[in-house]
Amino acid sequence: MASKIKNPSTTKSLPIALLRARERVMWPIRDMLANAGVTEQQWRVLRVLDEEGPMDPTSIAERAVLLLPSLTRILHKLESKGLITRKRDTTDRRRQIITATAEGRGIIAANMDTSRSILSKLREDLGEERHDQLIALLVDLTELED
Repeated sequence: MASKIKNPSTTKSLPIALLRARERVMWPIRDMLANAGVTEQQWRVLRVLDEEGPMDPTSIAERAVLLLPSLTRILHKLESKGLITRKRDTTDRRRQIITATAEGRGIIAANMDTSRSILSKLREDLGEERHDQLIALLVDLTELED
């Protein structure tokens, strides 16, 4: 007879704890993004482009933690808002290069102080040592091999 393993309570479930933590971090940021007129995913794409410069969609998807099919829709929306441009790569015509426009970079610049303030408050509430520990643990978790 197979032994029965009791399911952990949802308060001890890593996936649920991560979702709750994400919501705690994101809820104040969502207000900022709503005022800026962009979604969380659009913000991530603009941040990546602002920080790293023009790049291809696959690289954006990896750095912004998005699935490529979702990124395709996001890029279309950002392009229609005038926040990015797309060009064919001069060395590989099959590849697109995505660039944030001045307006797209402006959204990042206009909201970066608010974003930093929100995250600074969270760091302060958690305590610097615990915050750094949490970041390190999350990095370790993402680097585990399957």
